[in-house]
Amino acid sequence: MSDPPFRILVICTGNRARSQMAHGWLRHLGGGRVELASAGTEPKGVHPLAIRVMTEAGIDISEHTSDHVDRYLEDEFDLVLTVCDAARESCPVFPGARRTLHHSFEDPDYPELSESELTAVFRRIRDEIADFSRGLLERELR
Repeated sequence: MSDPPFRILVICTGNRARSQMAHGWLRHLGGGRVELASAGTEPKGVHPLAIRVMTEAGIDISEHTSDHVDRYLEDEFDLVLTVCDAARESCPVFPGARRTLHHSFEDPDYPELSESELTAVFRRIRDEIADFSRGLLERELR
């Protein structure tokens, strides 16, 4: 009999970029050993550049939805991960979470940048999230 999947909820303010990319990486790297959800305290829809840069890395997040954290308040998770400081400060308590963890990533969405500059920032954050996700899963899935 196999172990149940390790359940992770990733939270960011807008559930637009960072949490979506972390959701994609953790699902991809964890294979069938993890079950993922992501949500926002103020969901704004998945950012098109997040979808594009993840596709470049071979991970499809185009079907992800941008959900509100309230949707998951009654669910049980092995880990609730916040990936931005604002979400950490305003996030509700998850009574069904075995553990919480915070790791802040820079918000890649700078509206004043050109598309090529913005894409470069999204790629850098994507890669930082990938490195973090690898380490997290190595520690959690031993």
